[in-house]
Formats: sequence, structure tokens, C-alpha cells
Amino acid sequence: MSVSTLFSDADLQKIRETVATAESRNAGEIVPYLVGRVDDYEEARWRGATLCALLMALLAGAIHSYAGFWGDAMLLWMTLPTMTGVGLGYLLAGLPLVGRALLTDDDIDKRVQWRAESAFLEENLFATHERTGILIFLAIYERRAVILADEGINGAVPEGVWRELVDELVSGIHAGRAADALCDAIEHCARVLQEHHVERHSDDTNELIDGLRIRER
Repeated sequence: MSVSTLFSDADLQKIRETVATAESRNAGEIVPYLVGRVDDYEEARWRGATLCALLMALLAGAIHSYAGFWGDAMLLWMTLPTMTGVGLGYLLAGLPLVGRALLTDDDIDKRVQWRAESAFLEENLFATHERTGILIFLAIYERRAVILADEGINGAVPEGVWRELVDELVSGIHAGRAADALCDAIEHCARVLQEHHVERHSDDTNELIDGLRIRER
């Protein structure tokens, strides 16, 4: 399923309006950015293939031990279960729940962070007049979120402040309410910027397009 189908036109409009309202109260340039998944994670598929191959081989061995037969097809009994396990494990690892279980948190976190940094550059968040760009990055498959802010914001807002926002956004992904969770995160960003006096000036302009950026990868 394409990640673009997760949001209705009404959802996208609500996100645009939330960004516009949030930016009207401070100097931040907020960019919500969503990807379906950041990587194909081929290693998860091969881990699944290896595990299933071993399990099928053990199953074949158990059948032989208890039933006491190979018949006239010993070579087939030795190879077919293992090869079946390879194919089955590879396919099963393509399912999000299985694939994520075959990956470590470090596997996922590093690649999500790299993709978020790439998105920050892609959207020119480093090029705002007062260096007040802020990226809210959401990875659906990985169920991860990252907040990246430019130096104009990081100079005023302690790094640890974003942790709560990230946790809330990830909880929203888990609960299947990505659109509402994203709007809540945008509004939370606006409150944080106001609390830390990242103030909007009279000559501020809207430097980046409002609205959600959606990518499959």
C-alpha cells in the first residue's frame, strides 16, 4: 500500500493549516516530512530466510528421528525442507511486523537518522534567513520520528526538549493516528518555540511551503 493513501485530502489540508498557524506565532519554519520506509532492509529478509531454513531442517530431522524413515528420497528430504524454509522466511520477513522483529533498534535508528538528515538538506531547511528551520520527520514502517532543528533554534531550545515530542509522535504512529499525531507535534513545536522566545519579527516571511512532504522512501 502506498504511504500517500494514509492521508485523506482533509488530513493534508488540516496539516497545512496547522503549519501555517504554528508558524504565525514564532520564527520557526516547520516542515513535516513523511516516508513510507527508509530502507528495504535486505538483511532482515536474509535473517528470516536463514532462521526458517534452520527450523525446517530441524523439523525434517525430527520427522526422521521419530518416524524412522527417509524412504527412497533421502536427498529430497535433505534439501527440500531447507530450501522451502529459505523461501518462506524471505517472504515472511517482508511483512512489517516480522521484518521489524528481525532488526535491531540500532539497525533502524541509524538509517532513520540518516534519512532525516537527508530530508533536512533536501528541503533546504538550512537556508532560512534566521536559521530557524525545523524538520518533523516521520517514518511509518519503522515507527520512528526525528526532530531536527537548525542552529537558530538549537541555540535557544535545549536538545532534550524534543524527546517528549518525539515520544508522543511515535505513540500516535503505534495507535494508527498518524495525521492527528503529526498535527499535535506541529502545535507542540510552536509552543516550545514560544516558550523559548524564538520570536517572529515584523519582516518575517514564509520561506518554505506549508504542508506535508510525502515520500515512499
